Amino acid sequence: MPDANIFVAWVGILLGSVAGAIQGLFFRRDDWLGGYGSWRRRMFRLGHISFFGLAFINLAFALTVRSLGLEESVAWASRMFILGAITMPLLCYLSGLKDSVRHLFFIPVLSVIAGTVMLLKALLA
Repeated sequence: MPDANIFVAWVGILLGSVAGAIQGLFFRRDDWLGGYGSWRRRMFRLGHISFFGLAFINLAFALTVRSLGLEESVAWASRMFILGAITMPLLCYLSGLKDSVRHLFFIPVLSVIAGTVMLLKALLA
């Protein structure tokens, strides 16, 4: 499974770069997305940076698993980190468009926590 996490990590870095480039076209406009301090603009910035953050977590996971030979015991942890990498930026952007989506942030948060706990359990076994 680490190969999937590496792939997701590099896709996240690509999407974060593209999202940053697109958002960067408009950042000088004071009124863009409701102004610098607006909920919408903050969520779009968070979505952009979460692509990178979760990419690095997936990359660190994959390299850890490979270097310690834990591939067999962390399949579910792998899935949880991938779920977090997909849902966090998605929910950030959707929350920027529709405020009520923010109630779904437990999905990426709990998936990353679960993946971390599963990895730590495998490391201690």
